[in-house]
Amino acid sequence: MVEDLSRRHELVGGLFTLPQTSAEWERYRLSDEQVRFFHDNGYVSGIRILDDEQVERLRGELQALFDPKHPGNALFHEFHSNESPDPSRVLFHALGAWRIQPGFHDLLWHPAFTVPASQLLGGAVRFWHDQLFCKPAHHGGVVAWHQDYSYWTRTEPMAHLTCWIGLDDAKRDNGCLHYIPGSHRWELLPVTGLAGDMNAIQSVLSLEQRAQFKPVAVELKKGEASFHHPLMVHGSYENSTDRPRRATVINAFRDGIISNTNTPLLKGVPVVGKGHKVEGSFFPLLYEP
Repeated sequence: MVEDLSRRHELVGGLFTLPQTSAEWERYRLSDEQVRFFHDNGYVSGIRILDDEQVERLRGELQALFDPKHPGNALFHEFHSNESPDPSRVLFHALGAWRIQPGFHDLLWHPAFTVPASQLLGGAVRFWHDQLFCKPAHHGGVVAWHQDYSYWTRTEPMAHLTCWIGLDDAKRDNGCLHYIPGSHRWELLPVTGLAGDMNAIQSVLSLEQRAQFKPVAVELKKGEASFHHPLMVHGSYENSTDRPRRATVINAFRDGIISNTNTPLLKGVPVVGKGHKVEGSFFPLLYEP
């Protein structure tokens, strides 16, 4: 076994250094225009999080994590070498890399993430969980259309945020993220599955929602990120190119969210009783404005 880094709520790996002055912190803030775009459309993209050296560092850590025999594998909350129902189309998906690798651990505290997250959430930022979504070259699978909060109703109220960070250039042809702008104003939809059928969501949409279902591709350069609302309908198509499409995701919420269940919020995490504030070692406070 390796050290469980969820017990460490400070930088441990040297991925970056924290700002030392208010001016240094300020440079990570989104513009008023970017914040308005987020609230109008449900997302904002093209936010630089990582430089090329940091991307390479995380790619190296990720390569080790692909191996199910990695000594830290038991620390993952979920680990799917292929979550796709089609064995010929691969979608690697895992939760908990921050517990295992120092770079993925420190990334949670990166001001290029925490400062915009605080602006969009309207308060202090607390960690929910991370994810890895990777599509190999030639046979990468899809992530079906869904809303993140459909999977998170075990926490309330809905004050969550997702940050999707590319570890490769993400383009239309290799399976970049797609959004349905304005869908963050829709009600919570039933779960129709995370991998496999891109058309499954159509069965739960109203006629009006189907008319508004106009996907927008969010192409990103490696190291860039997109932030989206927890009700934003999003998905990504297959990767048949000769290059991979790897990404890491940070999910966070505004400090003060409570548990809505008496079962573990994540596999391997102690129960946070229903009605109690979600906090503690597995859900650290990342930033307080």
